[in-house]
Amino acid sequence: MNAQAEEASKVVDVIKQGLSLVFVVAGVAAFYYFADVPGFTLLYRVLALVVVVLLAIGIMLTTSTGKNIWIFSLEAKQEVRKVVWPTREETIRTTLLVFGMVFIVGLILWFLDMFLFWGIRTLTGQGG
Repeated sequence: MNAQAEEASKVVDVIKQGLSLVFVVAGVAAFYYFADVPGFTLLYRVLALVVVVLLAIGIMLTTSTGKNIWIFSLEAKQEVRKVVWPTREETIRTTLLVFGMVFIVGLILWFLDMFLFWGIRTLTGQGG
């Protein structure tokens, strides 16, 4: 009996997800369809599209997938609060160190390229 309830729940979830997709597609289609109709300014069309998208998100949040995504986002928000962010001084110091290392590696690669170019020109007899 429990397996039947889970199957019915999965079917309902798929129907809700499909309905959400239909709402979004219909909202976007209506947004462009009413572009040339007088009286429907851009503001009204955007507001209607936002309402349709929020309705679709609301429907999606009632599915098991939507609930899992919501729980994940709440847990991610809690984890971001636990992060120890670097100070401004640490950020500036690290950024300058990265710039310096990129410059040094660039110089090394430039000298290596010049040396290899000189060697190839010498080997092929094109050096003068």
